[in-house]
Amino acid sequence: MKVNGKDYRTVWLEESAVMVINQRLLPHKFEIKALSNHIETAEAIRDMTVRGAGAIGAAAGYGMAQVFLEAPSEEPSRSEYIQQGYERLKNTRPTAKDLFYAIERVKQAGLAGSARDAVAEAERIADNYIRAAELIGKYGAELISDGMTILTHCNAGWLAFVDWGSALAPIYFAHRAGKKVSVIVDETRPRCQGARLTAWELQAEGIAVKIIADNAAGFLMRRGQIDIVITGADRIAANGDVANKIGTYEKALCAKANGVPFYIAAPASTFDLDCANGWDIPIEQRNDDEVLYANGLSDSGQITRVRLAPQGVGAINLAFDVTPAELIDGIITEYGIIKPTPDQIAQIMNERK
Repeated sequence: MKVNGKDYRTVWLEESAVMVINQRLLPHKFEIKALSNHIETAEAIRDMTVRGAGAIGAAAGYGMAQVFLEAPSEEPSRSEYIQQGYERLKNTRPTAKDLFYAIERVKQAGLAGSARDAVAEAERIADNYIRAAELIGKYGAELISDGMTILTHCNAGWLAFVDWGSALAPIYFAHRAGKKVSVIVDETRPRCQGARLTAWELQAEGIAVKIIADNAAGFLMRRGQIDIVITGADRIAANGDVANKIGTYEKALCAKANGVPFYIAAPASTFDLDCANGWDIPIEQRNDDEVLYANGLSDSGQITRVRLAPQGVGAINLAFDVTPAELIDGIITEYGIIKPTPDQIAQIMNERK
């Protein structure tokens, strides 16, 4: 995707440094941040400098490759360093399945070969995310007719997925095929990834976009102003239950109540057959400050933080919720659009082997 006329990925490797677009500064400032070692990469994942399922997976894979590049040559120090680095990356974001998928693959490649093999595997993972996103875009665009208005939640665009995106990829493909589409974007409190990131992406692509408060979607559906809902996913259980950004479950309930199709877009790497259902998916709880404070651009042009709530009041800040499979019309994958059933999920996972 392009920024100011230049092609970018969300995350890439330059020599031993992981390069990321600093999502904490968007949309007010575009900055590339260099992460010189795996500790910095782990912190960038934890503090959401890089965010979104595919981008987290790619960044974590590169971070694991950094571990092998940094590890001492002699044993047992080498093995100890590799395991410590693996654990550090694993503990950054507990819900995102793509993170665990990537670091495990890179770790096994490095242990079976060398640091060079670990780097090569991390590059393959990033490239595979792009190929999967292109196919998700191709299949998902078939659901979008000319003139449709699509609702999406959080950010599942190219910023969240190395390139193209998951939930936004079908919209990009439909738009580039000449279909007239418009997008309604939930602000996605508390970190406002919809208002900050999704709206920024869509505006840059030239797609009509409007931001709404998180609690407005249901009424717009009731009024017939939303034709389809497409969101991403951070982990999908074996039975089709989906963990995604907090607020997704509410959108699915509203969609079901108003007869609006509700789709998930995600690659096969997001499925977790070790989770029988959504109750098995670990749900990350983040710092209260994300709810109690807000960051934004002041009238004087400074990025600043303000407190929204009374002093002394705490918060419950769950980063994700779980949408039951029965509320989902289909899952858009690189293997096509499937029903969220154990049989169809098992089938594509077998194809992936």
